[in-house]
Amino acid sequence: MPNQTATLDSAFYALSDATRRAVVQQLAMGPSTVSELAEPFDMAMPSFLQHIRVLESCGLIRTRKEGRTRHCEFAPAQLSQAQDWLGKQRKIWEGRLDRLESYLETLDAPEAETPSQKEKKK
Repeated sequence: MPNQTATLDSAFYALSDATRRAVVQQLAMGPSTVSELAEPFDMAMPSFLQHIRVLESCGLIRTRKEGRTRHCEFAPAQLSQAQDWLGKQRKIWEGRLDRLESYLETLDAPEAETPSQKEKKK
C-alpha cells in the first residue's frame, strides 16, 4: 500500500500543474517531440524540460532520444491507477449521497399513525 500511495502522490503532483496537464492531453492524441510540445508555451526550453522530467519520473510519459531529438509518448497505465482511486472515492461518495437522499425522503414523508394515536381519535 505505501508504494501505491507514493505512486498516486507522484501522479497527482504531476497533474497539479496546468502545463503538465496540457502536455499529457496532447500526448494522449499521439507521440510528439519535446519541441512540438513546448511550442504553445511561453517559457524557456530548460523550464519546459523540467515539466517533462516530472511527467517522466512519475511514469505518465516515456521519452526516447533519437539523435538530437527527444520523442515523448503517453503511458496510460500510471493514469489508470489514479483513475481507479478516484472511481473508488466516487463510489463511496455516491453511496453517502444516496443514503442522505433516502433519509431526507423519510423526513418529507407524512408520519404514519401509531396504534395509540388511532385509539385517541376514537
